[in-house]
Order: sequence, then structure tokens, then C-alpha cells
Amino acid sequence: MTTTPPGRPESPGAQRPPLVFTDPGGRQRGAPARFGPPAHRDAALPLRVRKVLLGRREVQCVQVFLSPDDAAHPAARALLDTEAGTALHLARALEGTPYPYLFPTVVGYELDAVEPFLLYAAPRGVPVGSTQVTSAADHRVFARDLALALCLLDGEGLVPRGISPATVHWDGTALQLWGLEGVARAGRPRSPWGRPPYCSPEQRRGEGHVDARDAVWSAAQVLYQVVTGRAGPADRPPEDLARHRALAGTLPRAFAPAAAGRPSPAALLELLAPEDARRLLPVVAGAGRPRHEAFDRALEAKRRATDAVASEASTAEDPAGGTDGAAGAEPAPGGVLCPYCLEEIRLDLSHLYVTDDLNQYQTLDLSRITNPVRRDDAMRAAVQRCTADPDFPEHHIPVPYLTHGRPLTVAMIGQSSTGKSHLLTQMIAEITDGGLKRYGVDWQSVNPEQHARFVRERVQPLRSGKVLAHTERLSGFARFVESLLLTDARGRVRPVAFFDLGGEDLVRTDEALRFLLGVDALVFVVDPVLALPLPQLDSLRAHLRAEVDRDGDTAFDTVLDRLPRKGPYLETPAVMVLGKADLLRFQPPVDRWLEEGPAAAIGPDRFLEESADVHALLHRHAGQAWLRPFDTFRRCTLHVASATGGRESGGRYPAGARPRRVLEPLVSLLAMHGIIEAPGGAASFGVGREAQ
Repeated sequence: MTTTPPGRPESPGAQRPPLVFTDPGGRQRGAPARFGPPAHRDAALPLRVRKVLLGRREVQCVQVFLSPDDAAHPAARALLDTEAGTALHLARALEGTPYPYLFPTVVGYELDAVEPFLLYAAPRGVPVGSTQVTSAADHRVFARDLALALCLLDGEGLVPRGISPATVHWDGTALQLWGLEGVARAGRPRSPWGRPPYCSPEQRRGEGHVDARDAVWSAAQVLYQVVTGRAGPADRPPEDLARHRALAGTLPRAFAPAAAGRPSPAALLELLAPEDARRLLPVVAGAGRPRHEAFDRALEAKRRATDAVASEASTAEDPAGGTDGAAGAEPAPGGVLCPYCLEEIRLDLSHLYVTDDLNQYQTLDLSRITNPVRRDDAMRAAVQRCTADPDFPEHHIPVPYLTHGRPLTVAMIGQSSTGKSHLLTQMIAEITDGGLKRYGVDWQSVNPEQHARFVRERVQPLRSGKVLAHTERLSGFARFVESLLLTDARGRVRPVAFFDLGGEDLVRTDEALRFLLGVDALVFVVDPVLALPLPQLDSLRAHLRAEVDRDGDTAFDTVLDRLPRKGPYLETPAVMVLGKADLLRFQPPVDRWLEEGPAAAIGPDRFLEESADVHALLHRHAGQAWLRPFDTFRRCTLHVASATGGRESGGRYPAGARPRRVLEPLVSLLAMHGIIEAPGGAASFGVGREAQ
């Protein structure tokens, strides 16, 4: 055994640093370790493996890891994340049951390091590809254990795509299933994975959606090889099944060329071991979702609210912004709120400017442009000097911001440490990547030059892995970040302006009140480091010198206390986002939702399941103070999102910033405003049925 990992030669007499990792309970540990030589576990995958002697007693373990070069690739890190998430999920789900022996035992993990790794207890047995399962009795136990493993995974909505003789271990008495890096959630689009004949035909082609019966094909192929000593055909049943008593009665349908023709894992287990199938039922039934009683009570109270204020507010909301969005439309009556000085401003054709090659403002004289096409194009690139507040530094507003009705203002709320700027940057980047097109919404920059600067200074550095610096505010309270023109499915155009409200800025009561009275949508960003007393966040809290705050976010309270309320609920659409969710990517239910793809369509119940899960997590661990926005707004959905996909190291994100589910909160807000059309109407979105 070597005494240090490869690439780190140890000098004589040197003291080895401890291997630091997080145990399955979320607590950070450290222990001396001796490492064996590394090897690729699968030549087609970047994951490597080596033996480890851990602790002073030198307990035998195995480490699955990525080299620093491989770890720089998000796809490689995603494989290790999948394996760790699956192993930890199964450990929690099967704790206290007779079945943990069927899967690898996790000792610890560290996945945000330059060389990320997962640490297991030593495997039981050896891969069946390099041994023999000889007796008929062993065949029955082997088949039963494999079907049990499939059923347990199916009960958690997971499908093992990597079942093969190389990933199924046998120690003479019991089976252990490895290859967890290939696990996928049922119902997700299939992607090509595995090798024939062990991967199902449709999985090999990457067609359709992941199905638990994909794994039934793989299990049948492994059982056939264990019994006969040879591999079966890649696309049809073996011709000699009838000659083998152990296979003839149970496996013919398992080799059906399409998943619909194969038995489910439960049906396969019933054929192989009926008594074990009956004993397994309570275990699978008990692997339930979080309890949602508090969420259900709160939602039902919102549904029962029948006061006139809620009805009038949803009627007067005018999602179209009072304009048909045609080019050259008149400005909103009474002007709009300047996003910089927060004073009212109207379109004034005598104060228009464009920038020259030296980036200097030059007066735009529209009287010299008679061609209507050229005139519209010139106005799109023009800005207007705002003189509403003579004491405010000179600033200019893009003309399209003033000509498409009242802008929809979206305010990000939370303390300065919550990661609002990273979340908002990625949210806007997802829009400009076309993320709203699936909902019939297109975008255009309000001002091409300003948008290009935003992309250059914010989006590109973050996407390349750079941690964004705190930006200087133009005012003492609300920082205007960016604005876009959104065109809905009916061709209506509305400016959408994004503001960042920091907790430290909310002490200026008069200015705050004036701005908040005109806000159309609010995004409350929950920092899990401050909200959730989970042990896996303790080391980060120690590093940041932060503590859990049971009283909630003071920025939330300041905003909620200043918004006037006429009825039992505030009618402004709102969302709550559990940000930095990558820190909790192995914590239920965050683990499930971070992997969930965007919906192709929107309905009144969209996001309610996610909202219920996030509410349950915050209600159980953070307390009711952190849920105050949900209790205050009639329409409020809850989401998980990660702007970066991992922790920073030295001012950078090692594998680049990988946004996950950053657009879903905005999709919800746009549905509440009618820009994204949903069955039941905007007034029902967030409560799950049409308002009465």
C-alpha cells in the first residue's frame, strides 16, 4: 500500500494529513488513511477506485474518486454525485430494515473538493463475472436478492441502469449490487447507457423514458449468464431458456424487446420468491414522502379565503400591462418608475440619446428620421436622460422600457449572504438561452448595449466558474440589475425589471415603502446555512462564522411589515426559493427536486408538490419564522434552486457554475401574472384551483 494518494510523494518521516470527509449523518470526520494504487473501475467511465486503510485500526475501505483533471468536467462530477446520492438515499430509506446488505455501505464523502471522492466499506464478495454461482440453491438466493434490490430501488422511484456481471457481487451467501453511478429516476428521458446484452434494447438506443422494467431485462441477462455461463442475445430471449429449470418458469417475459412486455420488479419477485415479496410490501409502502399536514392546512385556508380584496386585486392586476405590446405603443398612463432613482418618468422625445464609438452620449434628433422602420430601430437603441430627481447622479433609461406599458418589477429579497446575485444572474441567463420558449414566451433585450454589458460582466464570468463580487449600488436601497422585454403567446409585450434588495438596505423606511408599494412580484431567497440546523452545514457555518437564526431572515420581516394588507393575505405574487440547494443535494426532498427537469406545460397544480416538500423541510428544521412569506401571500410557491451547483474554492467553482432549477421560480411568477398562461387563470396559480 502507498502512504499517500498518487501525485503526492511522501518524504521520509512525514506525517500524513487526515482524510477529511462527511459521514452519512452529515457530520465532518477526519482519520489517517493509507491509499492503494488507483485503477479505473470501468474503462468507459472517468470514475477511479482504490483501496484505503482508514483510521488507526486501518479498517479496509474502498474509495471511488475523480482525478483533478476529470473533476473539472461537470459530467464526471455528475456521475459521482449520482452514485453518492443514490447510496445515501438507500442508506436512509433502508435503515432499520433487513435489506441494507443488498447495497454498498457508505462511510463518507467529500464531493466539492478538487479531487472529489466517495468512501465505502469494503465490498462483500466479488463480481459474478469473475466467479461462479454453482448450486441450484445458490441460484435461487442470487435471483431472489437481485429481484429484492430491484424492488427496493423501484419503491424509491430509482432504476439501476448499470446491472451487469461486473456490478453484481456474490459472496457465496448473499448478493450486493454496485454500479450506482448508472441509477436514474423513473420517468426521465432515457439516454444511452450500458453495454449489450445487459442494457435493454430501448436503453441502448436512448429512446423513450426510464422504466423500472429496463432493469428487469438487465437482471434477466445476468441471471442467464450465472446459470448458463454465457451471455444471452442483445435483443431477444435466449433460445435455450426452456432447457434450464431455474430460468424457464420466470424469465421468458423478462426478455421482451419492449419494457411494456416485461414484468415489473415486484411481479418478478413474486415469481421468484413469493414469501419474500409479501415481507417486502410493508418496507416499500413505508418509504413515503415527507408529511405535508401543515402545508395542506395552510393551503386550504388560502383556498377558503373569499374576501373581496383578493377578488378585486386579481381582476385589476392586468397582466398585459395595459398595452398590446405593438412597436411604438404609448407609454403607460402617468409614466413608469425609473429603475434607478425610483421616481416617475415619462417618455420625452426631446431628451433622447445614443452612444457613439467612444461610448459617449450624443443627442438623437428623431425629426431627421422619416422612415418609420429606421425610426423604430433608432428608438430601440436610444436612451432617455432621467431628470426626475435632480439630486440623483446622472442616469439614462432605455426607450423600450418606457414604451411598452407599466414594467413588471421583480424584487429579490434576502440578506446579502444568500446568493441572490448569483441566482438572479443565472435566472436571466436561462431566459436569454430560450428557457421560456417551451411556455410560449420569447424575450428581447430592452437595450442591446446594456444587455451585452450585463452578459460580459456578470453571466460570462459566472458561467466560467468565477465567484461574482459584490456590486456597487447606484442607490442606497434598491439595486436595478437588468430588464428584458417578454412577449407572451398572444404577442403581448411587457418589460420585466429585476431588482436586488439587500437586507442591509431595508433600513431606509421611506424609500423602501415607496418602492415596495409598486413591486409586482417578490422572490424571497432562503439561505440554508442560516435557516437549517442540519449537521452537513455545520462545517460551512464554522468557516463563515455564521449561526442558525431561528427567528428567520430580517430582510423578509422588514418587507412583510411594510407592505399594506387589506385582507387576510397579500395579493402580490411571491415565491420562496431555498437557494444554494447544492449544499443539500443529498438531503430529501432536495435530492429529488434538483434533478427534476422543467415541465413542458403549466397547470394550476404545477409546483404544488415541490412547494409541499420544501414547506415540510423548512417547517420541520427551520421553524415557522422562515415560512412567514408563504403564510402572508395568498399565491406563493416554494422552490429549490442552485445557481452554482457546488461550493466555491479560492474564488472559483472548480467545475464551473452549473445552474439547477433557477428558472422555475420565475415561471411561477409569470404564471401568476398571466404572462405564462395556465389553466384556471393567473388568480388560481399557487393555490391549485380556480379562485372562487
